[in-house]
Amino acid sequence: MKQALVDDTEDVSLDFGSEEELALRKAKIRHPLATFFHLFFRVSAIITYLFCDWFSNSFVACFVTILLLLSFDFWSVKNVTGRLLVGLRWWNQIDEDGKSHWVFEAKRVPTIAASTEAEARIFWLGLIICPVIWTMFFFSTLFSLKLKWLALVIAGISLQTANLYGYIHCKVGGQKSISRVTSRFFVTADVPKSRQTRRISGGHIEVHGKTGTR
Repeated sequence: MKQALVDDTEDVSLDFGSEEELALRKAKIRHPLATFFHLFFRVSAIITYLFCDWFSNSFVACFVTILLLLSFDFWSVKNVTGRLLVGLRWWNQIDEDGKSHWVFEAKRVPTIAASTEAEARIFWLGLIICPVIWTMFFFSTLFSLKLKWLALVIAGISLQTANLYGYIHCKVGGQKSISRVTSRFFVTADVPKSRQTRRISGGHIEVHGKTGTR
């Protein structure tokens, strides 16, 4: 009789956690400050570039202001907003042998602090559209022979394309199966490879990455 009761209770499986996580992911904005600054610096740099002549006649002041906005944007997107809004992160580190390792991380399983669908959409739209706009600025600057702005436009393309490349690499790496990435990690654990990507899932880490010498 006691054994039957145990079997009955074992057949019951209630999972309220997944429903709670699904409801949280459907929330509109869970990280409003990070979402704001994800767009603020890059949009401000574009607006300042378009209308800087209205604010100041000094080319140097406009150049420095836009470059600072682009630098703030690169740092905040790379180190803060990508981690909070989409659970992705990438960086470069130097090992003891002086070799440069590019590391790409992503949270595979959503947690309570996971981003929402709206935040992810805002993140990717801002990440993709702004480099396209700077590319348009490049051609317009080149054809109008405003060569003094060319270096600034190239800097804008470089900084924002670097973040776009890094996060696409994180996203694409996250679609690989755990078995393939884990097996590759154990095979190459003692030999540094050309690229290194970590996939974090609870207590598990998936690696698919790149190492290069400087």
